[in-house]
Amino acid sequence: MKHAAGIVAFVARFVILGLAIAFVISLIWPGIGDRLRARVGLQHADISTAGSTSSQASPFSYADAVARAAPSVVNIYANKVVTEQAVRMFTDPLMQQLFGGTPIGTVKRREQNLGSGVIVSADGYVLTNNHVIANADDIQVLLYDGRVAKAKLVGADEETDLAVLKIIDAGNLPVIQMADPKRLRVGDVVLAIGNPLNLNQTVTMGIISAIGRQLNNSSPENFIQTDAAINLGNSGGALVNSNGDLVGINTLLIGKAVNAEGIGFAIPVDTATNVLRQLIATGHVIRGWLGANYGFVPVAADSGLPAAAARGAQVTDIYPGSPASAAGLQPRDILLRLGEDDVRDPADLSRHEAALKPGSKVEVSGLRNGVPFHVMVNVIERPPRLPTLSTAAGGGSDIQG
Repeated sequence: MKHAAGIVAFVARFVILGLAIAFVISLIWPGIGDRLRARVGLQHADISTAGSTSSQASPFSYADAVARAAPSVVNIYANKVVTEQAVRMFTDPLMQQLFGGTPIGTVKRREQNLGSGVIVSADGYVLTNNHVIANADDIQVLLYDGRVAKAKLVGADEETDLAVLKIIDAGNLPVIQMADPKRLRVGDVVLAIGNPLNLNQTVTMGIISAIGRQLNNSSPENFIQTDAAINLGNSGGALVNSNGDLVGINTLLIGKAVNAEGIGFAIPVDTATNVLRQLIATGHVIRGWLGANYGFVPVAADSGLPAAAARGAQVTDIYPGSPASAAGLQPRDILLRLGEDDVRDPADLSRHEAALKPGSKVEVSGLRNGVPFHVMVNVIERPPRLPTLSTAAGGGSDIQG
């Protein structure tokens, strides 16, 4: 028994000594354990990520995403002929200063607008911005592989600033993949791909700064805000996620002229695809309309709350002969619910109203002088150009239709 106890004590001393030596070595060479495990083929478990519920880690490079998306992004050159007044200048500097010159007729010159677009179907449909191709007489696209092709305008929507082109006589076109808009989150990495300042196939990186941005209370559209650099020529280009899937169409930037930096906007992919389908099918976008304008619900000046703090939307104007007028809606009514949807603010109401199907009926609920009311309103198609609206006396609104 004493002999066995001696052996155990002897082994224990050497184990303790070995652990002590290993501890000292680990202090001197912290990575020696990982190197030894790698040499003998053992995997090292990363404790920092064990049990993590996060999705796949972000890549160190976005080259794969760019390689997947960039072939579908095209440069757009929209040409138009501009007529200008020709002037003959006086040769005498004094006469030039006093009278400038003498009109001698008109001259025509060619003007080119630069932009970007995204190929969204194998048969050549391209999404871009309306302001890129507006009033163009001739539209050409430069493909990723260097081919130049003509394109024709299928339809345009000024309200969303979207347009659909169709590439003529060009095959083997790479099509971009659409992202799931429901999975878009603030903080996601995004890449803007386009033709800024005619610098072909430029890629910039940023994050999603905000979702659902409203730039106009009377507009039903919302935007993705991003700090990815967007410059002139990026308009109509692709905003893609880290997998190279399309999340939006770059459309607008707020520049240093207003002391802003890193504030750009893109049209969400679900809005863009909805407009795409309608423009291909009918050449225009159909929106529901009730025939009223809306503003924020007034907040007492001494409440200390911001102007947009109150929920709902206040009716500011009613178009004569409109469904809203026929249903008895009145200026200063506060609308809180449209059909099954609660109303957060005027832009939210405009968005839900635009989504209504013309020819249907919708229940509008709200408050009139503090008293709840409910009315049924017929939905009609929103006119392409709203009629001029003169605010009724006492209506208290400067909003134009």
